[in-house]
Amino acid sequence: MATPAIQISRYISGMIPGRFELARIAVQRWILLRLHATGKKLHRGQAVPEHLQVGGRGELEALFFLRREGFVVIERRWRSPEHNGDIDLVAWEGTTLCIVEVKTRRSRGLAPAAAAVDSTKQRILRQMGDSYKRSLPAREQAALVTRFDVVSVYLMGSEVQCELIRDAF
Repeated sequence: MATPAIQISRYISGMIPGRFELARIAVQRWILLRLHATGKKLHRGQAVPEHLQVGGRGELEALFFLRREGFVVIERRWRSPEHNGDIDLVAWEGTTLCIVEVKTRRSRGLAPAAAAVDSTKQRILRQMGDSYKRSLPAREQAALVTRFDVVSVYLMGSEVQCELIRDAF
């Protein structure tokens, strides 16, 4: 936990959202959750398997969690033209580009959700991260600091818990 002086300087520099920004984030989250629930009730679109619904909800919760932590989320489910798969979230924390993998579980087990990011998944995410960086303008690529984070999301009934591991690998 950061000291109060560091917290205050991060707040002043805009890294920690203020009270009104936090309220705005909460309202946006509430609206999106209501829209998803309404869509389910109306049975719009194709039936989505439950594990994909849980993963999608976890990504949404992780997005708002990161915004409350001061991240600026710029991409969701980014797909590379070079590789199979996607990057769950791409965000900025200050001047650091963060490639974020989200792992969602319905309960806490013996192993944390982040343990599912094994060496194979890490290799894929590194390749995807390199592909994302190549998609940026050349002048931005040179001085870019990149970090790989993992957010574990636990959906336990009406309670949602999120844990962030910065620089996970």
